[in-house]
Amino acid sequence: MRTSDSIVHGRGAQSARVPTRFGLSTREADGDWRDVAEAIDGPGPKLRTTVTEEAPKSVLSFNTSPDIPFDRSLNPYRGCEHGCVYCYARPTHAWHDLSPGLDFETKLFAKPSAPALLRQAFAGRNYRPAPLALGTNTDPYQPIEARYRITRAVLELCLESGHPVTITTKSARVLDDLDLLRQLAERGLTAVSISVTSLDPRLSGLLEPRASAPAKRLAAIEALAMAGVHTNVSVSPIIPAITDDFIEAILRQAGSHGAASASWIMLRLPHEVAPLFREWLGVHFPDRAAKVMAIVQSVRGGKDNDARFFSRMKPTGVWAELVRTRFRLGLKRSGIPQAKPVLDCNQFRPPSRDGQLALF
Repeated sequence: MRTSDSIVHGRGAQSARVPTRFGLSTREADGDWRDVAEAIDGPGPKLRTTVTEEAPKSVLSFNTSPDIPFDRSLNPYRGCEHGCVYCYARPTHAWHDLSPGLDFETKLFAKPSAPALLRQAFAGRNYRPAPLALGTNTDPYQPIEARYRITRAVLELCLESGHPVTITTKSARVLDDLDLLRQLAERGLTAVSISVTSLDPRLSGLLEPRASAPAKRLAAIEALAMAGVHTNVSVSPIIPAITDDFIEAILRQAGSHGAASASWIMLRLPHEVAPLFREWLGVHFPDRAAKVMAIVQSVRGGKDNDARFFSRMKPTGVWAELVRTRFRLGLKRSGIPQAKPVLDCNQFRPPSRDGQLALF
């Protein structure tokens, strides 16, 4: 059992284990030395966030999944300093021989060339526009966006070329680009979804240690709505026996702040996320860890996760039906109109590679 001194504060994950499913070697400190190192040398160095700049050949990702409502996405960053312990994108760090745990939230990758590569893609002779999704894997408004401004440059290109774009975030930093989002919204080119997991800042600090506090996310919903941006509140993920108490209150608060629609997603625990989440439960909620995982498995066919198409986003069972009913009733009482954003693809004009719109 961990002591308070051994808890990793200010981060979501509690360890940096490297997964073995790709044949990678697991790194672990020698047991005898680990027991005495801190007594001899004092506490280890504080975890620092590092950023590696990448030079990818392309930045657009296409998918044919039946479970998500978009066919293309762009992620300006890999890894995410928000540190959400439940993040389904964590396993992607394993491809770099890095831990989906602490490495995922401290060893980040940025793509400064993303806007230029996107311009090339948009200018392609065979390119056909459809809503571009930002934030589908890692948050486009995590703290390093303030330094790199990659997301902003992508929005500027979408505005220039008349290309529709959607954003998913849990950061009030989205308001840094309110000027662009207002202009895009006036032309029917954007919609934003803000995830609100709980209304308890302490709980959110454990779940999502470096994301915006719940009150700031609600304020962002209000500011976006007042600017004419279609704003969705995503009550996601719903974690049984941890965050489900907030469903109705989040909907009520989001409705009073001007949300145009609402959605929810049940907790998903693919690959290494499951053991990381179990570890997090053992540290922060040992009294209910078994209960939480029992419910999680009850909605996923007896497993920690269901990765199958058509069912991975549709939990089943009594508990899942209870959440659906609560969400439906809470939505009705919230005043959220549940409007669907209409994004216009007909305004798109391919940009030239030098930054000027093509004349023909």
